[in-house]
Amino acid sequence: MDEVTRLLALLGVAGVLVTLVAGIARWRMNEGRRIQRGLKTVLKGDLHGFLPALGRGKGMGFNFTTNRCAVVWDAGAWGLVYSLDELMGAEVIVDGLVTGRVHRGEARKALEAFDAAERVALRLVFDDLAQPDFILDLWLPEDEGRRDELAPAEAIAEANRWLARIEALLRRPMAAKRAAAPAPAPVVASPAPPPESKPEPEFEREPFPPLAPLFSRLADEDDDEAPWDEDDEAEDRRALP
Repeated sequence: MDEVTRLLALLGVAGVLVTLVAGIARWRMNEGRRIQRGLKTVLKGDLHGFLPALGRGKGMGFNFTTNRCAVVWDAGAWGLVYSLDELMGAEVIVDGLVTGRVHRGEARKALEAFDAAERVALRLVFDDLAQPDFILDLWLPEDEGRRDELAPAEAIAEANRWLARIEALLRRPMAAKRAAAPAPAPVVASPAPPPESKPEPEFEREPFPPLAPLFSRLADEDDDEAPWDEDDEAEDRRALP
C-alpha cells in the first residue's frame, strides 16, 4: 500500500511539472510575445507601443526614447529599424481600397465606414528606397475560427486607432528636437612664414703685411753696410793737422 501511494505521489508530481513546463513553453512561444520580444531586440530598448499581426508573424513597434520605429517578420526573427523622421504616413486598406490615410504634410483623410469582406490591413509608408512600405494584415477570411482572431469590425477600429496615433507622431517636430550638429570651426589660414634672411656675404680682407720682415730687412742692411763711407772718413783724417 505504501509503495502504491508513493508511486501515485510521484506520478502526480511529475504530471504537475510536465504541465508547468508545457505552460511556460506555450506562454513563451506565444506568437504575440515572440513578436514583442523580437521588436525589443531590434529596437534595443523598451516598447512604448506595438501592433502585432497574429497569424502572419509580423508586427510593428515604437520607442519614443530613441525616436525609432521597428517592423519585424517571422514572429520577430528579423526586422528593420527606421527613424521616426522616415515614417511618412499610414493607410488603412479595406478590401483593396484605401479608406483612411494620413501623410506627412497632408490633411488626414478620415476613415470611411466600410464593411470588410476580404481584408483589413494597415500600411506604413517610409522614406526608404529598399523597403518603402510595410503592410500588417489585421484580418483575413482564413482567420475565422482562430481563437485570438479579431472580428472585421474590431480590426477596422484597431486600424483607425493606429491611424490617429501615427497622425499625432507625424505632427511632432522631430527635426527641432534633434540636437543641432555643431558648426565646423572656421579654418584660419596660418600666416605665411617670413622670408628667410640670408646672411650678408662677408668680404674677405687682405691681411696686412707683417712688419717683422721689414725691420729684419733693415737690420740686415745695417749689418752688411755702414751708413757712412769709410774712404771719406780716412781722407778727412789726413786733412787734419
